[in-house]
Amino acid sequence: MSDRTDVPPPRSLDEQRNEFARRRFLAMPLAGTIAWTVAGVCGLFLPPRLAGIVLFAATGSIFYLALLLARFTGEDLLGRSRPKNAFDTLFLLAIAMALLVYAIAIPFYHQDPTSLPLTIGVLTGLMWLPFSWIIGHWIGIAHGIGRTLAIVAIWHLLPGQRLVAVPAVIVLIYAATIAVLESRWRRLAARDAAAAGFEVRRAAT
Repeated sequence: MSDRTDVPPPRSLDEQRNEFARRRFLAMPLAGTIAWTVAGVCGLFLPPRLAGIVLFAATGSIFYLALLLARFTGEDLLGRSRPKNAFDTLFLLAIAMALLVYAIAIPFYHQDPTSLPLTIGVLTGLMWLPFSWIIGHWIGIAHGIGRTLAIVAIWHLLPGQRLVAVPAVIVLIYAATIAVLESRWRRLAARDAAAAGFEVRRAAT
């Protein structure tokens, strides 16, 4: 039996992590921004229980909305057009973990509808911590911790505006996160382009 020469050698976890970390990561936070904006606007006009239902639906659809936005940002969230990467699976598991915390949010919602932005806002923000480690950048930790502290503070300080104020704070944190992630991606792209140009010039000499 002849050896297979057309099969690439397996990549190490470090190589896969480096590949994962060089992506844009714009679709997910954009989707989160849209979802929490919708939730906040509805919290302004709807009664608390109905606004809570909208919040459930909006935040539960973030990943699916991100799949749509990814078509415009040039991302491949499901990894269909690139080699299999173990960190894609880890990232999807982090998203699944965030969805599972609705099991905590739902009972508290039945007791107090205004608890929903607190529980969902904090618990779904936890996925940013492992994401920060994967890409080797501080923004995920800053997002997760800053988001938690801000949500808890606003929830206590503005009890009559929880369904509006908490989503507004989350949207602002998303906006700052998007700016940092996009700046990071552009620097990486510029660095890769410069390195590629150097290799071309070296090969030509």
